[in-house]
Amino acid sequence: MSSSRPAMPEAIAAPGRLLPGLALATAGAIAFSGKAIIVKLAYRYGVDAVTLIMLRMLFALPLFAAMAWWASRGRPPLQRRDWLGVLGLGFTGYYLSSFLDFAGLQYTTASLERLILYLNPTMVLLLGWALYRKPFSRAQLAGMAISYAGVLLVFGQEMGAVGPDAAWGATLIFISTVTYAVYLVYSGELVQRLGSLRLVGLATSVACVFCIAQYLLLRPAGLALEVAPEVVWLSVLNATLCTAVPVLLVMMAIERIGPALSAQTGMVGPLSTILMGVLILGEPFTGWIVAGTALVIAGIWVFTRGRR
Repeated sequence: MSSSRPAMPEAIAAPGRLLPGLALATAGAIAFSGKAIIVKLAYRYGVDAVTLIMLRMLFALPLFAAMAWWASRGRPPLQRRDWLGVLGLGFTGYYLSSFLDFAGLQYTTASLERLILYLNPTMVLLLGWALYRKPFSRAQLAGMAISYAGVLLVFGQEMGAVGPDAAWGATLIFISTVTYAVYLVYSGELVQRLGSLRLVGLATSVACVFCIAQYLLLRPAGLALEVAPEVVWLSVLNATLCTAVPVLLVMMAIERIGPALSAQTGMVGPLSTILMGVLILGEPFTGWIVAGTALVIAGIWVFTRGRR
C-alpha cells in the first residue's frame, strides 16, 4: 500500500526495465494477496488469531531483522526520536493492523477482506484532511464513492450468506485499514531520514516482538507446540512467500518503474485473492462479488488519477 501524498511526476520507465518491473510488481501483489488464503486455511485446524499471528511473526522475525541489518550498513545509528518513531509505527502499522486483520478473517471471506484493505489510499486521504487539512479533488471524492459502494455491495451479499458475524469481521478489518493508514501518514518523515527498506525492516521487527509478547501474555507457552503441523508449515509459507518476499519484490519494482505504476499494477491483488478464494477455499463466486470488485477497482483507479 502506498500513501497519498502528492508525488512529483515520474519519468517513463526505460523499455528494458518496464517488463521486469511490471513482472515484479505483479508477483508482489499476488504474493501479498495469498496471505488471506493461507490464514483461512490455517483456521480450519482450530488455531486462534493470537497463536496464528505469533507463528507468522516468529518465522518472519529473522528475515526482517536481516533486512534491517542490511539496510543499516554504513548508515548512522538511530537517535532516540528515531527509535520512538519506529516503536510507534511498528505497533500501529504492523502489529495492530496485522492482528486486527487476522482476527477479522475468522468471520469474513478472503475476498471481502482484500476489498476492504484495498480502500487504504482513501483512508490516507481522509486522515490527511482531518489532521493536516490537505485538500482533495472532486475526482478523488468520486473514486471514493465508487469504491465504498463496491465494498458495501459485497458486504451486503456476505451478510446475507454468513450473518451478523460478517459485520464484526468487516469492522475489525476496516479498523486494520485505518491503523495502517495512520502508519503511512506518519511514516513520511522517518522514511526520509532512515530509508524505506530500513524503516520497514525495523518496524516489522518491532511488530514481530509485539506479537510474540502478546502470545506469551495471553496463552500458555506450550500451546504453540500443540498446533497441527499443517499450521506450522502454513505459517512458514505466510512469513516467507506472503510477507517478506513481497516486500522485496515491490521494492525492486519501484526501483524499475516507480511507485505510481507499481501501485496501479497492485490492482491485480483483489482479483488474485478472489480467484484463489474460489479455487482453494471454495468461497462463493457470484455476480454481486464481480460487480462489487469491479466497482472497488474502478473507484481506486479514478481516485489515483484524481490525486495525480
